[in-house]
Amino acid sequence: MHHPLDIFPMRLFSWLESLRNLRYVPKKVRLLLVGLLCVLSAVLLTLPAVSQQPVTLKLLMSAPDVPPWTKHMVKAFEDSHPGIRLQIVEGPNQVNLLEDMYTTAFLLGNSPYDLVNLDVIWAPKFAAAGWLMDLSQDISAEELATFSPADVEGSKYQGGLYRLPVRSDAGMLYYRKDLLDAAGLAPPQTFEEIEQISKRLQDQKAVRWGYLWQGKQYEGSAAMFVEVLQGFGGFWVNSDTLEVGLDRPEALRAVDFLRNTISQGISPPGVTTYVEEDTRRIFQNGEAAFLRNWPYAWSLLNGDDSPMKGKVGIVPMVRSQSGTEGGSCLGGWGLGIAKTSKHKQEALQAIRFFTSEAVQKEFIMDAGYVPSQRELFNDADVVAKYSHYPELLKVVDKAVLRPPIAQYAQASDILQRYLSAALTNQQSPEEAMKQATEETQRLLEAGRAQRS
Repeated sequence: MHHPLDIFPMRLFSWLESLRNLRYVPKKVRLLLVGLLCVLSAVLLTLPAVSQQPVTLKLLMSAPDVPPWTKHMVKAFEDSHPGIRLQIVEGPNQVNLLEDMYTTAFLLGNSPYDLVNLDVIWAPKFAAAGWLMDLSQDISAEELATFSPADVEGSKYQGGLYRLPVRSDAGMLYYRKDLLDAAGLAPPQTFEEIEQISKRLQDQKAVRWGYLWQGKQYEGSAAMFVEVLQGFGGFWVNSDTLEVGLDRPEALRAVDFLRNTISQGISPPGVTTYVEEDTRRIFQNGEAAFLRNWPYAWSLLNGDDSPMKGKVGIVPMVRSQSGTEGGSCLGGWGLGIAKTSKHKQEALQAIRFFTSEAVQKEFIMDAGYVPSQRELFNDADVVAKYSHYPELLKVVDKAVLRPPIAQYAQASDILQRYLSAALTNQQSPEEAMKQATEETQRLLEAGRAQRS
């Protein structure tokens, strides 16, 4: 059977011929009808071409992340999905500015982006605001089972699934393997052992500092504190009950530990102003025994020009002797779909492609990111290039979430301010954490009142 558009040109000529033969119709009317038919034919004849145009998906991401995507992955996707194009919009370097750009686009009511590149801590806010599609009916349990459990949990909000993890991240403890081996010491398993080993190596003049961590008032300090809090058996916000635990004894012991590292000279006095790169550089110069940082630091520490090459080991973040289990703060990025997108099915195809094991493997081999697909941590090719990945899996498996609440950004700001006040002796830990708890409770109660 012919499609109506296939036989339209033949019928058009027949209709035009008929119009010319209608002598009783005034000439002006005949000309008008011919003109209308010509316009109609032009419109209808372009419909097949329009319908065959590829769908273009737009994705905004920070500038440093763009090259690894455009180098291989975008072309591979478009080659395997000829009906879909992916347009990556290069955003600012700073991820907080990227979040602001997404937020502004959504608040204007019709975001130009189909895919959303989500930091794990953005998912609850974006989901609660109604900006993301719930993917729980589209992604099967079998598909989710291939990812690291913490990465999946970090993609959920109140029972819905709002992203799939593209790459993972988790805080961990770097240590001077050469120094510990020479001293006959095992890697520390507790915060107390970090203090003891640090003092021993400092007394021996093997290192200037013991333990480096991120103490500046910014999101990195919140991520760092989540790990210490977990190690002492405490919690920040219970996302189910919205109970705040910052003034509990476990949290106060966590703050005391950090303060003590400074007062005892284990950590430098300037640690309360340090971000990741500050601590990484000091450690890489051979000045410290232990470093809390993210996986990205491994390749820098082991670069050909690094004095620490081959001298560093990693372990999951430790716990206190009084705590039950340590935990590494979960980071990482994933893809969601904007609720305003008109191309959900195409966007789903893109998400499945970019989170697949084969594509993630190429991403890792090229850019050295941490996979979210568990099998890749022990893949022979990956391990041949990154020998520490099996150990890194132990870190990711012990990852803990920052509170998955819609008001996370505001809650984090509160914690950062009062934690900084306690660490710099502007307030006592008890006073600072009490005020942090009260302010966070008011924030959560206001959010609950708005929703009810």
